[in-house]
Amino acid sequence: MTDKPVCVMLVAAEASGDTLGAGLARVLRARLGQGVRFVGVGGAKMAEQGVESPFDIAELSILGLFEGVKAYGKVLRRVDETAALAAREKPDIAILIDSWGFTLRVAARLRKQTPAMPLIKYVGPQVWASRPGRAKTLAARVDHLLTIHAFDAPYFEKEGLGVTFVGNTALAIRFEESRPDRLRAHIGAGPEDPVLLVLPGSRPAEIEQVLPQFEQALRQIKTTMPNLHIVVPAASTVADTVAARVAGWPFRAHVILDEKLKRDAMCAATVALACSGTVTTELALAGCPMVVGYRIGAITYAILRHLMRTPYVTLFNIAAGRLVAPEFLQDRCTGPLLAEAVLALLEDPLHRQAQIADQFAALDRMGRGGPDPAERAADLVMEYIEKGRHP
Repeated sequence: MTDKPVCVMLVAAEASGDTLGAGLARVLRARLGQGVRFVGVGGAKMAEQGVESPFDIAELSILGLFEGVKAYGKVLRRVDETAALAAREKPDIAILIDSWGFTLRVAARLRKQTPAMPLIKYVGPQVWASRPGRAKTLAARVDHLLTIHAFDAPYFEKEGLGVTFVGNTALAIRFEESRPDRLRAHIGAGPEDPVLLVLPGSRPAEIEQVLPQFEQALRQIKTTMPNLHIVVPAASTVADTVAARVAGWPFRAHVILDEKLKRDAMCAATVALACSGTVTTELALAGCPMVVGYRIGAITYAILRHLMRTPYVTLFNIAAGRLVAPEFLQDRCTGPLLAEAVLALLEDPLHRQAQIADQFAALDRMGRGGPDPAERAADLVMEYIEKGRHP
């Protein structure tokens, strides 16, 4: 151990990246103790691990082509701030987590400022689904890729980028300590009362595009099933917006912010209505059947649809090669269609059991039950740290 603590920079610009960064920081702190200090950009979870972000990452949770164009100037300013933070703190290594557009620009700035500093990308662009040229772009900017999908490696390795498969953090979540009864007590639901979990996304644009359709569906569902309890776990990046919108609904819904209660809710829910994203894997792991909905700007969707090389957006559907959980995308993400699919699950226990079994089978194909991805990621980071100590 050197006298001077190693300085690790972690950069995440979205809620899912904040979770990954917090997990990695936790493991590195456990291994290095006082021999490490953290700097960087992140959200509430990374802040708990000692990463003090110079700005709120919620403003970087950008979705859609035109939204990205409008926010371009702000993104560049935040890139400048991140680079200035690195210049001031002089980290020994930087881990850039997900958020393709933002972290790629940060990588370019850091490489120019400090050419010798190792740059590690944690979660690569989904080149197997669209835009394979990004593999070459990433290979030119960073030293190594930590990937959450076993099938990522060949796309990047052929471009000369070293790849380490660490696994999907969502698959490492343990629900053994979750208590469905605690969630039901919190919302005043009986043991057999139906509970619908509603997850509208973690980006402001997702709340704008998806939540109104979910609300329409809920109005119809509540008319059919008035005894239904509705629970809305809110991501920290959009918590205030979600709470304000839910407060205006004509029926009661419980907004959940506490992380333990969120996991309790995943285990307690009868069915979930979820925005496409990492949370769908977490729900499947908890044994919760779901309906998936998603909307973005029309032009952005038209472009992405042309680029997409897979017919599905939900990871376990991709792994299964079929629609295990129904997906309602873009023009099909409407209140009536979502309500019909959710009610089909709520009203049929055998349907729910069959979907849960299929979700579990798909998760097994994705690597459920493997080692903690944060530990694997930390192994690679430690290798680079040791190289820096003993060049």
